[in-house]
Amino acid sequence: MRVLVTRPAAQSQEWLRRLHAAGIDAVALPLISIAPLADLAPLHAAWPGLAQRRMLMFVSPNAAEQFFAARPAGAAWPAGLIAASPGPGTTRALQSLGVPAAQIVAPALEAPQFDSEALWARLSAMPWQGAEVLIVRGESGRDWLAQRLRDSGARVDELAVYRRGAPVWDDAEQRICAEALQDPRGHLWWFSSSEAIDRLAERAAGDWPAARALATHPRIAARARHLGFGEVLQARPTADDVMAAIRRSLQSRPL
Repeated sequence: MRVLVTRPAAQSQEWLRRLHAAGIDAVALPLISIAPLADLAPLHAAWPGLAQRRMLMFVSPNAAEQFFAARPAGAAWPAGLIAASPGPGTTRALQSLGVPAAQIVAPALEAPQFDSEALWARLSAMPWQGAEVLIVRGESGRDWLAQRLRDSGARVDELAVYRRGAPVWDDAEQRICAEALQDPRGHLWWFSSSEAIDRLAERAAGDWPAARALATHPRIAARARHLGFGEVLQARPTADDVMAAIRRSLQSRPL
């Protein structure tokens, strides 16, 4: 069985290395593209005022990478400034970009899910009245955490630093998709975004009742079932959980 990693291309590479090292046949088939915004002035303007803020929340590794791409030369992460992360991938990205681990707040590694709700469980007890918060995100997304912070008295700004779109597949990727549609039982679609499933539905009509999906959040799993996938596995987006779910799918695959 071949695993189709549908994350944006840049995020797929680390997972492909892990899957290949575990002896799993896996290929990248990105269903979302990530691009910087045309107007970078608001992004550049955000850096000089970081020290006046209580927290920056980064919704994804893409948000962290795009934000730090505009870092002024020699600028360091301010002492005392919290960087909030919804999960391990974003946390790793922040640490690689120079944010001290002691200043990152994220859900516990044993949390049932990695999302805004799990992050709020760590943030809710902190004093937010009058605090300045910046949420770094894509052009669209959930406003749930921003509203929780506002309800707690924080002054919340939101900064879009990238846009999501539909990737242009090359010939090899077109061939990978065609093979997956022709042999649904021989492939496992791994989704880390509900939007990726929507993009797939826009460009392909598959025999979804015969197909398998792996989702890394209950909302994503629900979207896969809505599209019609006959079997939907669910796992947290950690290496151990994803590998275990893939192995379960391999073991349960009918001969």
